[in-house]
Amino acid sequence: MNLDRARELIQVQLQFKSGYNRNSVRMVLAEVQKIHGQAAVDQLIRELDLENRFDLRPGTDFSSLR
Repeated sequence: MNLDRARELIQVQLQFKSGYNRNSVRMVLAEVQKIHGQAAVDQLIRELDLENRFDLRPGTDFSSLR
């Protein structure tokens, strides 16, 4: 998955605000981490304000979700 596609998928999930959408975002971030590394995940978290919206913090390891 490229970063533009990940960004697009996360933005769709941000339109909704349930716990299920948070989990979906975490799954997308896990895939990004697998392919692009932690720096890309942290960039998306900051860029899309996921810390405030879903309490997802930069530096979090999402690899256990694979």
